[in-house]
Amino acid sequence: MIFENFIVFLSKIMCFTGFVNNATGFPKPLSQEEEIEYVKKYQESGDMNAKNRLIQHNLRLVAHIVKKYQQTGEADDLISVGTIGLIKAVNTYKMDKGSQLSTYAARCIENEILMLLRVTKKHNYVASLEDSLGKDKDGNDITLSDIIANEDDDLVGDVENNILGDKLIEIMKKTLSKREFEIICYRYGINGRPALPQREVARILGISRSYISRLENKALLQIKDNSKRIFFE
Repeated sequence: MIFENFIVFLSKIMCFTGFVNNATGFPKPLSQEEEIEYVKKYQESGDMNAKNRLIQHNLRLVAHIVKKYQQTGEADDLISVGTIGLIKAVNTYKMDKGSQLSTYAARCIENEILMLLRVTKKHNYVASLEDSLGKDKDGNDITLSDIIANEDDDLVGDVENNILGDKLIEIMKKTLSKREFEIICYRYGINGRPALPQREVARILGISRSYISRLENKALLQIKDNSKRIFFE
């Protein structure tokens, strides 16, 4: 699965806005002792209640970071990928690295948001690395050259996205018709297919572009309805 197309795909099927906004005014952050306790429970015994506590008590961090970039993109998309970043942080955090979960999570959340902005900008055919994507909270310009992730970040992202990709493909095969599955694979470069525009998919499958559009939208809704649980398992 091509990483950039996967980011776009995730932003379309994941919408955690309601989840974040309905978090009862955001649970207060965990104390360091509580954080260590829940991290140990999740990592040592796979305690899903502990994992969900770690996610829920860091949701305000997602909202805080999204505010920095809200002028540069749709809030729903930013919250979706930011929450995915938080969940990835909980999945991959290591206490022996010396940083608190919130510090590590902030980096993961921001990386996901910045990657989405980078991909969106690229897909809009803007070539200059110095073009402004908007302003940060301090009024400074954010440019493409500021947000390109380093190799270590890409490596962690690749591992996590491969895991998510496998789970999503499993859900897609159970949820979609054969034709719908083919369309989504072609449109977003999934399952070894090249990412193609609708007109090319229509040509390959021998059906109209408008029909491709209808089936794609239907399939995305079906995937969205059936996929949120994979982040909380």
